[in-house]
Amino acid sequence: MAETITQITQPPEFIEAAAKPAITQLQQAVGQFGQADLSQTMGPQFVAGLSPLQQQAIGAAGGLGAYQPYLQTAAGLSGPTAYQQFMSPYQQDVIDTTLTEFDRRTQMGLPALASQAISAGAFGGGREGVQRAEYLSSADRNRAALQAQLLQQGFGQAQQLAGQAFGQQMNLAQMAPAFASQQIAGLSTLGGLQQAQEQAGLAAQQQLAQAQLQQPIQAAQTLGSGIMGLISGYPGQVQQTVQPTPSPLQTALSTGATLAGLYKGFSKLGD
Repeated sequence: MAETITQITQPPEFIEAAAKPAITQLQQAVGQFGQADLSQTMGPQFVAGLSPLQQQAIGAAGGLGAYQPYLQTAAGLSGPTAYQQFMSPYQQDVIDTTLTEFDRRTQMGLPALASQAISAGAFGGGREGVQRAEYLSSADRNRAALQAQLLQQGFGQAQQLAGQAFGQQMNLAQMAPAFASQQIAGLSTLGGLQQAQEQAGLAAQQQLAQAQLQQPIQAAQTLGSGIMGLISGYPGQVQQTVQPTPSPLQTALSTGATLAGLYKGFSKLGD
């Protein structure tokens, strides 16, 4: 029968001595990583909120409806009675003064008629009465025309002022949302830059927190990789050798040779 001889060659003791602490360190690091509070490295605290300028932009969005008061004011400046609020408070005084002056001048013309009647020898007669009546009738028509002219002039001015005010309110109604839109756009752009800057800072903090969390296990892995490199340079080996069992004849011959050698040795000692 054949006999199998197994020979195991292990890495040097210094490699084994270094590998044991590395394995312990890796186990501890893995345990700490498994029990770590991931809310410290992930979550909404690493998401940038709205910047102050963005919040102002949201608040300014209410200004898009700022045209409504101007439209309401413009509505009050339209219609058949819109002119009344633009009538001059002194117009009636002007009309009264003008008509009073007109009446005074009319009365100043009556003596001239009487003088003409006297010169013509018709004073107190029917002819004088007709001339006086025509004079006063003409004066009344002129007075009425003058009054109408003054009223029309005041009405026209009031209408013009009402139209101007209406146009101004409509322009303001158009400008208000446009101005608000420009303001919102500007605030949004600047606010976006602020938010991006803050987000970059939060991302850097998150990367640092994650790196600190993984640092122990990465260090253990690095150490283990170095030890594995050493082990690969001193690989363990297992060798098996199959040795046939000697036959009786081989055993006898081997034994005889051994005894013969011993005999020779003792013979030399006897000499």
